[in-house]
Amino acid sequence: MNVMITGNSSGLGLGLTETLLKRDAIVWGMSRRGCPVHDNDGLRDRRFDLSNLNTLPEALERLLSDCLRLDLVVLNAGVLGKIHEISETDVHDLEHMMRINVWSNKVILDWIIERQLPVDQIIAISSGAAVNMNYGWGGYSLSKASLNNLIELYAHEMPDTHLTALAPGLVDTPMQDYLCGEVDSEEFPSVQKLKDARGTENMPGPAASAEKILDVLDKLRENESGQFVDMRHLD
Repeated sequence: MNVMITGNSSGLGLGLTETLLKRDAIVWGMSRRGCPVHDNDGLRDRRFDLSNLNTLPEALERLLSDCLRLDLVVLNAGVLGKIHEISETDVHDLEHMMRINVWSNKVILDWIIERQLPVDQIIAISSGAAVNMNYGWGGYSLSKASLNNLIELYAHEMPDTHLTALAPGLVDTPMQDYLCGEVDSEEFPSVQKLKDARGTENMPGPAASAEKILDVLDKLRENESGQFVDMRHLD
């Protein structure tokens, strides 16, 4: 299995990388800090800041120069931003978030189309925040809602590839350190459910979440390409 994963230096991206390598997949990874997995012949990894949109196509060319086809692409890289009122969020912070969470994925999809690289399935990691629009989640919600729409639009232009915007559910990643440790749940009530779930089976670690995602790849293909799917609502 040939797989490309963005944002695989930590969290879910790292969990997917490690799980796929254990399944003898070939993984092409791209992240700002680089994947910490070493001494594995199945990993081709490149450090790159996905916010550098102008040079992203060149970085993709170098990373995937020996790749003839991909079974799966996981567009996982993303930033949370601060949890606070949208009126207090600087537009430049929103632009940076959109650059990583949305526009970098557009550049990747455009590169795949232009290079005519065969790809069977693409999963863009979305979030329940894309539809919940909870107080305080402004920039993150906006970017993930835009990502959902981006994937639905590209499904029309990539008929030979199945695309899904996938909300993986609660995952215990470094993002939770900030959400559970620094955000005031009295001011932003939606964060309390995260604090309650952390350390329980309701918030599994990256490896367990990766296993669940990889095990439903075929089931995702039963849906129309381009749809938003929440893992918690799968039968």
